[in-house]
Order: sequence, then structure tokens, then C-alpha cells
Amino acid sequence: QLLHPTIDPGAALDRLGSGLPASPGAASGIVTFDADDAAERSRAGEAVILVRRETTPEDIHGMKVAAGILTELGGMTSHAAVVARGMGVCAITGCGSISVNYSAGTVTTDEGVVIKRGDIITLDGASGEVMLGDIAKTEASSSEDFQTLLSWADKHRRLKVRANAETPTDAAKARELGAEGIGLCRTEHMFFDADRIDVMRAMILAEDQEERQKYLDILFGFQHADILELFKVMDGLPVNIRLLDPPLHEFLPSSEEDIAALAERIGKPAEKIREIAEGLEEVNPMLGFRGCRLSVVYPEITAMQVRAIITAAVDAVEQGFKPFPEIMIPLVVNVREIRLVTEIIEAAIREALEGRTVSIPYKIGTMIETPRAALGADRLAD
Repeated sequence: QLLHPTIDPGAALDRLGSGLPASPGAASGIVTFDADDAAERSRAGEAVILVRRETTPEDIHGMKVAAGILTELGGMTSHAAVVARGMGVCAITGCGSISVNYSAGTVTTDEGVVIKRGDIITLDGASGEVMLGDIAKTEASSSEDFQTLLSWADKHRRLKVRANAETPTDAAKARELGAEGIGLCRTEHMFFDADRIDVMRAMILAEDQEERQKYLDILFGFQHADILELFKVMDGLPVNIRLLDPPLHEFLPSSEEDIAALAERIGKPAEKIREIAEGLEEVNPMLGFRGCRLSVVYPEITAMQVRAIITAAVDAVEQGFKPFPEIMIPLVVNVREIRLVTEIIEAAIREALEGRTVSIPYKIGTMIETPRAALGADRLAD
């Protein structure tokens, strides 16, 4: 609450409904249902609340400029929740007490209240409450008492605290707030920008390794540049970089309109895009074809990412910085996965360091994020 604006405790509230408190803070703005509209209104100086049934990678440009994000569907790990938290944008997801109608441009509550495009609403990301109008807020402030409390904690603590960060801006802010490195850099977030998402999609939709490699070479440039900047900002501190984790279908468009537009942009038939996308669709995305399983089936994706990490570290050293890369293998459940993916990683590191005179200290590790991995953690650690 000290790091984000909060609703004024004395303010009168006209509640419309409530959902999941997906990303903290309080925000007011005019309702918009479209990412393009959100971006346009934001450029005009208006604060906007982006209201969607659920968000997709196509909405990222609208999410970036929104004061707050509200979705009818989704949970605490939905696209809207994860992206909003990463960007520090107030968000409420899974607000089942509202119904979003894009064609009519309205939100209707269970009580029958209708909110139209352009109306002003307020989100409380701490409680998950949605309110009508512009509610008074208390701005974030760091009091002297708070700083004293933190200084006592710093004197006695044994833990080191790292941040989640994928951009130099987030990393710089984290360092300013006292983070001692990056604990999780989610590399997939580096590919959602408008100028990158189509390259990522073309790579996923590639029908043979030669075609895939062509797009991986372009993605390498993006990945290398971003990670180099993170190493510079976190000079002398560890940066834990997770290999590509989410199911691939999350990057692909789902509506017929978006599929047709993508087909035109990348020169692949819409029927083929639809066929591949349907083949990648997950029944349970949390446990499906994702994480280290992507490395097993597409080792070339992992090799590209590792080469980007290590060459960025070499370049950072040559520019006078001290990088400490940690490469994280996602969603591992058994020892064989670690052995197999580690072989891919180490081969890519050897390739990246070939002919270079710089020595890079690095670590390879994994996340313990499933019950099975937790039960076998002693074997995974060995």
C-alpha cells in the first residue's frame, strides 16, 4: 500500500462489483473496450481503464498505457494479471459480477447497472472492487517511520531480495528500491511488443527447422539487446533468466479477424495458421506443452536463448560491466529433463564462447513449481 496509490478511506463508494485483486494500486479512468482506442485516448492525455472479457498478446499496447485493467474472465495467473503485475498497472480479473458486450460498448452489472464507453470508473487493485466515478485516492508515500522500520529489517535480515523484471526500466526501479539482483526474468515478455510478436508467431508457425531458424535469428537480436541492457543495469548483481515457459498457443491469434490479418502480414495461408494454432491449443495450459518440454521438442529455441544470454554477458564484460547470468529451466519434474536440457544449454554456451577470450561465471538451475518437483527436489538438486 505504501508503494501504490490507495482508495481514500473516507471516500464515498458506489460499488459496481468485485473480482480478483490481480495487481495492486488504485486507478480511475474512462472506460474503453479496445486496445487501439486506449492507446489513442492515452495519447490525447486521457486516463483510461481497459475493460476486456479477457486480454491477449494483441492488447499489450493498450495495457501499457492504461491506468487500470478490468477483465470479466481469468484468474490470478491469467494474461491480464501476470502482465499487469509485471508492468505495475492496477488490475482486477475474473470480475464475474459484470458482463462485457463489445458490440454494444457496454458493461452490465448483476444489478442491471449499465456502464458505457467513456464513463468513468475506479478500480481498487488491493480489494478487487470496481466503483462508479472518480473516487478520491491517497498517493503513495514513503514515510520516515517506514524507512526506519526498513533500516531495522536490513540490519538483522539474512535473506537477499531480488525482483521480477524484464525491462531496463523495471530493473532500474527495482535496484533503486534495494533489490539485490533479478530473481526472475521471464523471457517470453520480451516478445510481446508490436514489432516483435509477428516474428515470434512466424517462428512458432514454421513448418520445418530451416524456416524456424530464420525467425530465431531475428529473435536472437531482440533477446541479446534486452538482456545486455539488464546486465548493465544490474552490474555486479545476479540476473536469473528463465527460458521460454508458456504454451506456444498463447502467442497466436484466436479470432478469425486476427488470423486473417496475421496471414496477410507474414505471408502464410490463414487455413494453415488456424490448423497449427488449433493443434497447439491446450486443455490445461498450466500442465501442457510448455516449459522444459519446449526445449525437448524444439532445442533450437533454447539454443538461441542461451546464445543470446551468454553473448550479451560477454559484451557486457567487454564494456566494463560485471554480469552474473543464471539460466533457469522451467517446469522440470524429473532428473532426465534437467540432464537433457542442460546438455542443450552447455552446447549453446560452448558455441557462444568459441573464439572469445572472456570467461563468464554462470549457473544453471530450475524452478520448483509443481508438487512432483517438490517431492523430488533432493534428486533435482543433485
